Amino acid sequence: MKVVGSSSRRRSAIRRSIAVAGAAAGLVGLVLTVPGSADAAAPVTHAAAAHNDNMDWLGSSVAAHEGGDLASSTLSPSAAATQTPGMDVSHYQGAINWSSAYSNGARFVYMKATEGTDFQDPDFSANYTGSYNAGFIRGSYHFATPDTSTGAAQADYFVAHGGGWSKDGKTLPPMLDIEYGSSSECYGLSQASMVSWIKSFVNEVHAKTTRWPTIYSTTDWWTTCTGNSSAFSSNDPLFIARYASSVGTLPAGWGFYTFWQFADSGTFPGDQDKFNGAQSGLVNLANNT
Repeated sequence: MKVVGSSSRRRSAIRRSIAVAGAAAGLVGLVLTVPGSADAAAPVTHAAAAHNDNMDWLGSSVAAHEGGDLASSTLSPSAAATQTPGMDVSHYQGAINWSSAYSNGARFVYMKATEGTDFQDPDFSANYTGSYNAGFIRGSYHFATPDTSTGAAQADYFVAHGGGWSKDGKTLPPMLDIEYGSSSECYGLSQASMVSWIKSFVNEVHAKTTRWPTIYSTTDWWTTCTGNSSAFSSNDPLFIARYASSVGTLPAGWGFYTFWQFADSGTFPGDQDKFNGAQSGLVNLANNT
């Protein structure tokens, strides 16, 4: 399947189509958590929602599994306080007007660089350069496919194709995007094997770049597929995905989130994100200080 178009509405339609297709194939028993309710209850079980290899982006599987297409959502006052606006993008957005996005208030962006060990986002170079020239603090992410190769192998591919880091005040830590799989939500791995895969990835990125990568996921996926491991909370910043007006319960060990993807369209191109702090804190993260 080839997806054409750069609008957020088209991406939202793709997600809804995935969800509908999953329902038609027997996607039943989907249980959603509600902000303010018992979020930390037993892990939610889902059927796998189909998506194609190399056609993924940050959060491409989230809406189909957890619901919430909240392009028009309003953050709660506590969630909006002392937050720095940003976004995440991939080649699905096409050519991006970076100056316009910056003028509208976005100050950081994560962009897709790689997937597996055989796919490079065709717009990565243009996005990386364009965002830098417009004044953004930017970083790259890797869409993980733990069923195709080892964590270390994917980390090596990522670092070699855009996942590096330099202390220039404009480069965020490399990021691992780990979310629902296509054949099964946990890619056929046990919880222990998934934790080992993630350790292999983050350790290799750290060895190659000196930075511990940011980890993007949802609390539900993390609980289901890692057993709610707290093994990464000491080093790796958390980029939580939750399409709601509040962030909800976080995965084990993380006392706070660093980034939050709260909607899949809105003011800026791509998904709508927040950095949990002032812009000066974002600069400190970029500089590893």
